[in-house]
Amino acid sequence: MTKLPEGAIWTWEIKLDGWRMEVVKTGGRVTLYSRRGKSFNAQFGYIARALEYLPDETVIDGELVAVDEEGRPSFNLLQNFRSEESGIIYYAFDIPIHNGNELMRRPLFQRREVLRSVIRAEGHVGISEASDRPLAEMLKFTQAHGLEGIVAKRADSSYQSGLRTGAWSKYRFHRSQEFVIGGYVPSHLGIDSLVVGVYRGKNLYYAARVRAGFIPATRWQVFETIKHLTTMKCPFVNLPQKEPGRWGVGLTAEKMNECVWLKPEAVAEIEFLEWTGEDHLRHTKFIRLRDDKNPRQVVREI
Repeated sequence: MTKLPEGAIWTWEIKLDGWRMEVVKTGGRVTLYSRRGKSFNAQFGYIARALEYLPDETVIDGELVAVDEEGRPSFNLLQNFRSEESGIIYYAFDIPIHNGNELMRRPLFQRREVLRSVIRAEGHVGISEASDRPLAEMLKFTQAHGLEGIVAKRADSSYQSGLRTGAWSKYRFHRSQEFVIGGYVPSHLGIDSLVVGVYRGKNLYYAARVRAGFIPATRWQVFETIKHLTTMKCPFVNLPQKEPGRWGVGLTAEKMNECVWLKPEAVAEIEFLEWTGEDHLRHTKFIRLRDDKNPRQVVREI
């Protein structure tokens, strides 16, 4: 996890796990744009209508988020939204242009003041509020409420779209648990990635391929530990899968050809961001092998 900066110049916002969206009001029309410039108006016309009060020649930057029943952002809900009633909220966090006036060179704290004076936080529209409380207190609050993480932003920073300037810094809280190793993708270093899953009853279900978290030495050490378990039979009952899915985690028949299968006797601790709606893991990271865990007792915990 990235170490967050500290100091009076830094403020904190809750990290929102959604889709970045820019709102542009020009010529009397509101258009919602994705990060790649695609219009979101067809899917989220009710948000465009809710922002019709914006003055012409105004640009708002923010995050489109789906919130669950407990009010927490859920990327899975966003991916599978069905209607206006599905808890979709657009959280505005910056305003580079207001009423034809360019604000990009102004410091963030001034742009936030303009944003709060412009945005009506109601219905499907909100504001990503900034906090100047101590970092340790902010981290404790975020983790206690089951939120993904926080974003540190310099209060004196200018607006620089698409650039990594050091004015923002993100910190994620990841989950972790044990997973059964059912295979691996080989490489000249031993392994390229692990293929892992969990038990449901007597059956082992595929959950993810894990590539992050290794250094060359650990790739070879893990390979030496698990290579004697090689088998010709895939141990996962839910493979192959038809599609790789949005995050490319699904293991298709074509991708399975890259794998070496193992008897499901080894266990690894894996850090991850969340489970997806397809029962896959997002943003995985290898932590360590666990020789103190019975593979048959490894089930989904979170």
